[in-house]
Amino acid sequence: MGATTWKILGTGGAVVAGIAARNLLTTGWKAATGSAPPTNPEHPDVEWHEAVLWAVLSGAVIGVARMLATRKAAEYYRNSTGHLPPDMAEVQ
Repeated sequence: MGATTWKILGTGGAVVAGIAARNLLTTGWKAATGSAPPTNPEHPDVEWHEAVLWAVLSGAVIGVARMLATRKAAEYYRNSTGHLPPDMAEVQ
């Protein structure tokens, strides 16, 4: 396994996790509010509290999902090769 493999594992996993998290979040938003989430929170016709809540929730949920996916990919890489992926430093 080399740098290219890591890029595919790390980036691919993060992208898939982000998409899955967004779909889950959209479904949860619809269930909780009865309406679709704002497609463009920056638009002036979107209520500010709805825009802020969507931005905070989507940013946090998608960010955590991507981080977890990257961690799992790094763990798989380390278990397969015996070392961390390229450019991932050991925690001191």
